[in-house]
Amino acid sequence: MASNSCKSKILSNVLSCLNYKTGKFIIAESKRIGTLYRVIQLSIIGYLVGYVFLSKKSYQAKEESIQSAVITKLKGVAVTNTAESGRMVWEPVDYVIPPQGDAVFFIVTNFIETPNQKLGNCAESPDVPDGHCKGDKDCAMGESVKTGHGFRTGRCLRDNGKSSGTCEIYSWCPIESCHQPHISESFLQFDIKTFIFETFHPIMRANVQDTADKYHLKKCHYDELLEPYCPIFSLGDIVYRTGHSFQDMVLRGGSIGILIKWKCDLDRDHSECKPRYNFTRIDINSYFNLPHFWYSHNRHARYYKNESGEVYRTQFKVYGIRINIMVHGKAGKFCIIPTVINIGSGLACIGGGTWLCDWILLYLMKKREFYKDWKFENVKKKDRNASNITEHYNGTTEDTKQIPEEQQLTDQSPEV
Repeated sequence: MASNSCKSKILSNVLSCLNYKTGKFIIAESKRIGTLYRVIQLSIIGYLVGYVFLSKKSYQAKEESIQSAVITKLKGVAVTNTAESGRMVWEPVDYVIPPQGDAVFFIVTNFIETPNQKLGNCAESPDVPDGHCKGDKDCAMGESVKTGHGFRTGRCLRDNGKSSGTCEIYSWCPIESCHQPHISESFLQFDIKTFIFETFHPIMRANVQDTADKYHLKKCHYDELLEPYCPIFSLGDIVYRTGHSFQDMVLRGGSIGILIKWKCDLDRDHSECKPRYNFTRIDINSYFNLPHFWYSHNRHARYYKNESGEVYRTQFKVYGIRINIMVHGKAGKFCIIPTVINIGSGLACIGGGTWLCDWILLYLMKKREFYKDWKFENVKKKDRNASNITEHYNGTTEDTKQIPEEQQLTDQSPEV
């Protein structure tokens, strides 16, 4: 008999694992706690739907490291007429360094020309502090002039009546001119083509839209609303978008950063994946309000030979605008995994609201002891009636004794 009783208890314990257990709900008719709970629920749901899903699109799998390529092409000519070289026509091969195709390049907008330079001896420029002298002893032979143009010959050249002069140097003479530079007036157009490659969701997008009009790119001009897929910009328009003076920048030079942003929602039509352009002047320290021209000028020379075989050159000190094109983008597409994760996080936050309301109800309200008695119930087997009731619910007896009247609780609670 003992063995059968033991087997019965073991079987009963095993079968009890299949029972469904649910929590006990107590309705507290407190308008203040109920209002607080609903406000918390609505706030969390609003945050989850409005910010997490609609604004941040957290239901998407996103890729931030989109690969890109940039192809540039510049068009336009400039005409200059100087006393040194006369009338000249400048094409992109003359005023773009390097000539074509890079994402970083320098555009000549202004220049100082020093023609017919030959190797020989001449006076150092008075604008070079290290080239000043009072006698030959200040011009040690063979030493270079710091930030100057050549090597000292050992002679100090002074004008009549002056106590100081400049050292004679061996260099390309005459020394670079310092007169007012000539402004290069030109109508220059950019053709900036960008391509993005997204590996997570295999796509390729470009800032040029397919069209049946084969002359479209020859006559269009970028406009954010009317022509968002036209990659043609004018130099003046780019400088204007930085908020600086065009005449001042082409005269003294500067550096401009062009940031092309791609933000693609792959759940929508591909036509919604448009580039956004941002133009910023990056050679001015706006924090301290101090100008600092990083790429204001450059130098290059053109070399020639005369009939006697003597080499001479024309030097150009050019001012211009350095363009730095940067591409940044991200793309997203619906994915069930982040969707489930964010919904689960929202439901967990709603559970936190339940905990907060329970804590207020049980520890801050005046009737907290009353609510504790309803919230927490201790069951002890003190008598045979309780044992019979337990056996009844476990299915081991036909006892149908009712719960004592003192244990029957009303669902009503006093107003808080």
